[in-house]
Amino acid sequence: MSETNRRIRLASRPVGVPQPEDFIHDDAPIGSPGEGEVLLRTRYLSLDPYMRGRLSDAKSYAKPVEVGDVIVGATVSEVVESNSAEFSAGQTVLSYGGWQSYSVEPAAHLRLLDPEAAPVTTALGVLGMPGFTAYSGLLEIGRPQAGETVAVAAATGPVGSAVGQIAKVKGCTTVGIAGGPEKVAYLEELGFDVALDHRGDDLRGALKQAVPQGIDVYFENVSGPVWDAVLPRLNTFARVPVCGLAAGYNATEAPAGPDRSAGLMRNILTKSLLLRGFIQTEFVESMFSDFLRDMGQWVREGKVKYREDITEGIDNAPQTFVGMLEGKNFGKTIIQVGE
Repeated sequence: MSETNRRIRLASRPVGVPQPEDFIHDDAPIGSPGEGEVLLRTRYLSLDPYMRGRLSDAKSYAKPVEVGDVIVGATVSEVVESNSAEFSAGQTVLSYGGWQSYSVEPAAHLRLLDPEAAPVTTALGVLGMPGFTAYSGLLEIGRPQAGETVAVAAATGPVGSAVGQIAKVKGCTTVGIAGGPEKVAYLEELGFDVALDHRGDDLRGALKQAVPQGIDVYFENVSGPVWDAVLPRLNTFARVPVCGLAAGYNATEAPAGPDRSAGLMRNILTKSLLLRGFIQTEFVESMFSDFLRDMGQWVREGKVKYREDITEGIDNAPQTFVGMLEGKNFGKTIIQVGE
């Protein structure tokens, strides 16, 4: 094979917003699969907010990327060579090849995709980890009931848009919060009952006017000023699945201003609130098969729509990644690596 493996590796741990010098672009020989392994050519690379945490060495739920290593990430890949009876050349799989054009992975870690059933990119979005994050967090922790009000921030992203549409399927009033008029218009297109711009002058006032009945479930993706506006609107016994804290991912110090933890604890106590952080992997064994069945059906029926933001070229991954963290993406952020 005459080609080489184009890679993007971590050069240094970013301080604040990742900079171009934090990434190494290089080429390496293409590996060969050992027993039970498969050589894959990357077609699509998923970019997700959680990756920012993996570039840090702060203690978290997953091991950080080591300086010098290829950056992690889910991929849709083509099987080039297989040393496993489970896969053969030419098949398309969901993998975890990271930021590189080729990878060698254990066959046990791969999931076969059917390009006839759905576009393969959906395995990185609405029918993949983001969609399952929305499904599991909302249904297992949020437990929305028909007639309740469900709110979600970053509502045009792959997780937030799925949360709102699943809540609608369940008979709830849905409130989407996003940044900018174009994204707010898209929320209306998706069928959200209320669509608000967090970049407006008074999100707290807008929420009070739009949902005088209060909020029963708030799916937390961002924290920061959006959370400050939502907290006073939470009803007694409201549930808050905590999925992400994107507003602070590039922060280098604690937020300025007074310590609001006492007020938060008072709300938790007096309103009997449930705040529950989660990582979607804890629900895979119990819920993933149901997710594939339900979400697949909802997508086919048009009850759940999705949008993808695809950029060509693996060398564009760093700048696209930074843009995503700043809210410049519109839908599921994907890098097209190969044809």
